[in-house]
Amino acid sequence: MISALEQYDPQVYELLQQEAARQSGCIRLIPSENYVSKAVMAATGSCMTNKYAEGYPGKRYYEGQQITDLIESIAIERAKKLFGADHVNVQSHSGAVANMAGYSAVAAVGDTIMGLSLPHGGHLSHGWNVSLTSKVFNSVSYEVDPETGLFDFNKIEELAKKHRPKIIITGASAYPRKIDFKTFGQIAKSVDAYHLSDIAHISGLVVAGIHQSPVPYADIVSTTTHKTLRGPRGGMLLCKEELAKAVDKAVFPGLQGGPHMHTISALAVALKEADSPEFVAYAKQVVRNAKVLADCLMEKGFKLFSGGTDNHLILIDLRNKEIPGKKLSKALDRARIVTNYNTIPGDPAKPFNPNGLRLGTPAITTRGMKEEQMKLLADFISTVAENLDNENTIAQVGEKVLLLCSEFPVPEHFIIPPKKFPFI
Repeated sequence: MISALEQYDPQVYELLQQEAARQSGCIRLIPSENYVSKAVMAATGSCMTNKYAEGYPGKRYYEGQQITDLIESIAIERAKKLFGADHVNVQSHSGAVANMAGYSAVAAVGDTIMGLSLPHGGHLSHGWNVSLTSKVFNSVSYEVDPETGLFDFNKIEELAKKHRPKIIITGASAYPRKIDFKTFGQIAKSVDAYHLSDIAHISGLVVAGIHQSPVPYADIVSTTTHKTLRGPRGGMLLCKEELAKAVDKAVFPGLQGGPHMHTISALAVALKEADSPEFVAYAKQVVRNAKVLADCLMEKGFKLFSGGTDNHLILIDLRNKEIPGKKLSKALDRARIVTNYNTIPGDPAKPFNPNGLRLGTPAITTRGMKEEQMKLLADFISTVAENLDNENTIAQVGEKVLLLCSEFPVPEHFIIPPKKFPFI
């Protein structure tokens, strides 16, 4: 049967088909990308996209909320159980919005916030100077040690005591090591600051018990709902009970109007999927794959920032190979390997043409790839790096990538009988 989209708008239908083919026929190594299950996809495209639901369960501003209240309550309860949080808000449209809501829940305009510098692995919404967060709040940045790539807690504590921020922000978008949220929490307490932890990248690893959870040590925890959590694109806030009203008011009516109920419905499904032994096995394989890929890349002469990885993410410093990150990422894209060029700590190059390359393993692990395939990927990346201007070689790598993709098709479903699950 011809679908409604194909019949009404064949141009958009065709482009969506092409995008589906692209996602299927390439190795997606961007650490913030993944594949959602068919169940999550179905909920995202459900009739809930038709419904406005301003307010919260039991206290809406429009009628007809009999079902929306139930679905949002399910998502909240599942998140509370999964993360062990007192209170959860599932309405933020994105991680950046969730962060801004978290800040405004406990800080006033002009108050000081302190987060990880963007060039050192932080996120725009942690107070970087091109973000609205730095215009609303007085922003101070801490950095990683440029030699070790790790946090120097003595320097961070000194900075906190000097500036006495209202909020200390933890979490990162390009930090390949485990984060000690407990120590950050102690520093925050020592200067009477709130501790807001952004776990957008590692939330799936946190719920699987692979990474330390910030929930016991942070006043507010923000996260996206996709990436390693493998849900729809959105944001979420967890907090202590005493901050529940302030957090909810900061999201609505503070920053948003109606929540996206189709996204919240899909999030409820994703949270159910994450609360399973199969998801824990998946998350463990994500980390194993990243470690093997990192080791293989180092064997081939690539210098990794911090010397490896503890999570899903790898940050390559290409200066020893004298290859611009942008040039390599574009060559890899032509070989069907999708990455992103990225600034590295202490990078003298401009952000739009940096010396770093960022990789991650969530999406390829969803497809069922394991350690053996990581060795192949390291070979492919090394071959392209050594033949940046040889389009024939790049095309040959692309053919091998396409063949590998055919061996690991995008799965129709994730929750299947354990005996058939590829990570057990």
